[in-house]
Amino acid sequence: MSLLIFLLVVIKTEGFHFISEVPNPINITFIESAVSKGAVCLDGSPPAYHFDKGFGDGIDNWLVYLEGGGWCETESKCKARALSNYGSSFRKPKIYYFAGMLSKTQMINPDFYNWNRVFVRYCDGSSFAGNVEAVNPDTNLYYRGARIFEVVMEDLLEKGMKYASNAILTGCSAGGLATILHCDRFRALVPGASRVKCISDSGYFIHAKDVPGLKRREKRFAGVVRLHITYNLKPHHGDKPGWKNCTKYTKLCSPGQLQTIRDFRMDFLKSLQKAGNSSCTGMFINSCYLHCYTYSTERWNCSAGFGNKTMAQAIGDWYFDRNSFKGIDITHDVPQECTQCL
Repeated sequence: MSLLIFLLVVIKTEGFHFISEVPNPINITFIESAVSKGAVCLDGSPPAYHFDKGFGDGIDNWLVYLEGGGWCETESKCKARALSNYGSSFRKPKIYYFAGMLSKTQMINPDFYNWNRVFVRYCDGSSFAGNVEAVNPDTNLYYRGARIFEVVMEDLLEKGMKYASNAILTGCSAGGLATILHCDRFRALVPGASRVKCISDSGYFIHAKDVPGLKRREKRFAGVVRLHITYNLKPHHGDKPGWKNCTKYTKLCSPGQLQTIRDFRMDFLKSLQKAGNSSCTGMFINSCYLHCYTYSTERWNCSAGFGNKTMAQAIGDWYFDRNSFKGIDITHDVPQECTQCL
């Protein structure tokens, strides 16, 4: 499994000028046939995605992006979620503007601009991992994220992905976790492709024991597991009083909070050792307090402080084996605001 752990946190921008982008609105596609297979969103609506067909020498290459958006761990929270665009495809915007890694502008996205690019909508609350057959008649909620992933992939294979020469599975946050969970499965779907890799953007989460609210988070995500799946999912960020301001503006952190952040950083870095030193594994880990980068043109083309290399350049070099990029910020031990990449 080739995996890029992409905790994109930018340190410093030097002399970078953002490139204007031509709007690229892509209509939504509903997979109505999935309903009969039980592959549905929390509210029973069909899976959906946005697809922009490749062209030129990218016509046989595929980039599949899994949308993020958190999780729900109780029936009441999933019921509320089913009334939102994260639980119902019918509530999703009918048009999505492709940008960043999905952009069709060559100067912004030189390595993937002419690929077949797909943005898969997230509506199950389980990182595309749930598969519960029974439906409670009192709630009429469906926990079928894994089935959604399967039928979307089937639909894309029929649209030509089965002939892919190169392919990428990626996603942010809950979609980044889904990328890790489904990477090997995705590789098996395109056995004829010469290069298949997965990119987890802001989706690598650890079970840190020194972060406030540990028991609460453990209880919450044990609920996600019970409702949806048998995987362990991400602990939520610290949101107790005092932490919201601290994580937004580190100057407002108390000495104790700063030490907790430093301890978490050390736990995170230690966890990376388990990823090994394979040349197939890339890392782009820095210190900005920002979440999700690959679908933002500004962040995608923002220098990350690693020799002024942008995220777009680092991913392209890693994907095409131009060089193996493993960048980890060892300079900052607390988050940086990095307003230059917003």
